Amino acid sequence: MIGIVSYGFYVPHYRIKVEEIAQMWGRDPQEIKKSLHITEKAVAAADEDAVTMAYQSAAMALDGTSINKEEIGCMFFGSESFPYAVKPAATIVAEWLGIGHHYLAYDTQFACKAGTGALISALAMVGAGKITYGLVCAGDKGTARPQDLLEYTAGSGANAWLVGDKEVILEVIATYSFSSDTPDFWRGIKSDYPSYTGRFTGQPAYFHHVGTAAKNLMAKQALTPNDFAYAVFHMPNGKFPLQVGLSLGFSEKQVTPSLVVNQLGNSYSASSLMGLAAVLDEAKAGDKILFVSYGSGAGSDAFIFQVTRHLKKQRKSLKKQIQQKKYINYPTYLKYMDIIHEGSL
Repeated sequence: MIGIVSYGFYVPHYRIKVEEIAQMWGRDPQEIKKSLHITEKAVAAADEDAVTMAYQSAAMALDGTSINKEEIGCMFFGSESFPYAVKPAATIVAEWLGIGHHYLAYDTQFACKAGTGALISALAMVGAGKITYGLVCAGDKGTARPQDLLEYTAGSGANAWLVGDKEVILEVIATYSFSSDTPDFWRGIKSDYPSYTGRFTGQPAYFHHVGTAAKNLMAKQALTPNDFAYAVFHMPNGKFPLQVGLSLGFSEKQVTPSLVVNQLGNSYSASSLMGLAAVLDEAKAGDKILFVSYGSGAGSDAFIFQVTRHLKKQRKSLKKQIQQKKYINYPTYLKYMDIIHEGSL
């Protein structure tokens, strides 16, 4: 049995409400909330970035396990906000964790599905008998141009997933990936903020890729929505994942347990996997979970997981961590995002 052995997550302490951003630009916060199904988002502090958050989540994933850290044969890190253009982030996290030096490491990019692509690679290595354990991190410090609609959704956070074949808490039954060249969202090398084409972000991008990956994987496994306890989809906002779930035949009851985007925003590479962590707050042995990520540019990775009895031992509480928060104002938010600096106003 191959799958997830343990997991961890990190949600920054700070939050900013939709109202705080909207009042700066003369927007109606209720209109924003209705459109995006977002009320607030998590904000990484000035001294936090994708690497520090990934370390926190990876440390949680390893805590409570009895594995020898030097048995971790690969360390992969998916993000779209790495602090260095040329210098691996995966090796920094591995060094801080103390896993030794005998491991394969690399960073992955594919917008918001950078983490799930890395997860498939780690699972394949374990399945091929190349390594005993693999560690995969996904995390981002999401930024957006001031006054852009993305400013309400671009959040921060990270999670980590320990892969192996012993005491597995989530068995991976099957995976399926669907990819295309779709220009819905991008950030140039010399750009600080992302750009997007509105008409591509919905049906041709998110809904087409997520829906196609989900349908094909279920068809390959001869399963229907009724066979699943939960369905988890990438969360660019609070509206899209519920909409795509309903269109596939899932009920609100199957989808809503994963929808933490309303409180955290879209943490990019960590977003869909944060939804999976939320479901693990309550999932029971035997439950099947359909999980589908999405990355702009564009592609989706779909997984079918089955919960085992070992989850009870490794279960964490994402809900509890989300509740630990402190609200900040808009100028503080801009400083934490490194958009303004002391003395610049």
